[in-house]
Amino acid sequence: MANRTDPAAKSIRGTNPQNLVEKIVRSKIYQNTYWKEQCFGLTAETLVDKAMELDHIGGTYGGNRKPTPFMCLVMKMLQIQPEKDIVVEFIKNDDYKYVRVLGAFYLRLTGIDSDIYRYLEPLYNDYQKVRRKSPDGNFILTHVDEVIDELLTTDYSCDIALPRAKKRQALYVCFDRSTLESLGALDARMSALEDDFEEEEEEEKDENEQDGLEEEVPHEKDYYRGRSPAREREREYRRDSHRHRDRDRERDRYRLREEKEYGYERERDREREGREHDRRDRDRGRRRSRSRSRSGSRGRKRQACSSMSPRRHEADGDNAPEESKKKGKKEKKDDGTEHPDPEIAEANRIRASLGLKPLKL
Repeated sequence: MANRTDPAAKSIRGTNPQNLVEKIVRSKIYQNTYWKEQCFGLTAETLVDKAMELDHIGGTYGGNRKPTPFMCLVMKMLQIQPEKDIVVEFIKNDDYKYVRVLGAFYLRLTGIDSDIYRYLEPLYNDYQKVRRKSPDGNFILTHVDEVIDELLTTDYSCDIALPRAKKRQALYVCFDRSTLESLGALDARMSALEDDFEEEEEEEKDENEQDGLEEEVPHEKDYYRGRSPAREREREYRRDSHRHRDRDRERDRYRLREEKEYGYERERDREREGREHDRRDRDRGRRRSRSRSRSGSRGRKRQACSSMSPRRHEADGDNAPEESKKKGKKEKKDDGTEHPDPEIAEANRIRASLGLKPLKL
């Protein structure tokens, strides 16, 4: 019974208001001790007292994803569905900043698009500091305007998916007629500094008219107003300096972009050169191995020829070595068959045929 939605509550965006919180986070809230002890039996009137006791905002934290009291009170507001006037009073509360953030968060979940911008955009001028519990359990210091900007510009906050809201104004209104300003649901946004700008423009117009009628020496009040010629020159100088600074930044960005592209090209060239160098080295290695194999085959052929040369000399008598020829000559000379005296040469032939020694006369 304690976790059921109020029977008098209306459905929001076609569903039960509690279904705007994811089922896992919703179950964590139902099991939390703060929900069981502090949020039981709360009404729209007594909820304010609990909201005033808040000292931080946040979704879930820790390893078991424990919900914060802020999230439990948001769930309780979805359950009892307070009146719109009560929620607006929450948002307009200047004394308690966490009550203001609680009302703004609830309105962002349940309100229509026009009410969201109408009541939340004025909170951009609230610069009060608030504590926020991060998912790891630590506290982070932030401001109310930052929380409001997160609610209006993002789709997720405090572990809850925010319903989609229409844009106030498109970047190009002529192409988008579905924005709130183009539909007439909202007026153009007025900045809190708009009045100051209008007063300055009126003063500048008055001064220009007076300068056109007559030239006068600047009064002391002009110095206090910040309209002295010296200050005007200073402002112009600052504007020019800002323009030059912007130009320098653009030039630096362009130069950095060019350097990046040039660096990429250099890296590509180096990689290409490295691949070509490796290919050349491989080609050289192949050529050397081929030349070595050829030289080795030639050496083996030469060795084979040198080993076969004595056999050829033995087989061919004409190609015999010089030593064998000299020995033959010596043998022929020793036989005495070539003696100058024909009779002695003939006798030596006969003696050689009989196996006798030749005559040496």
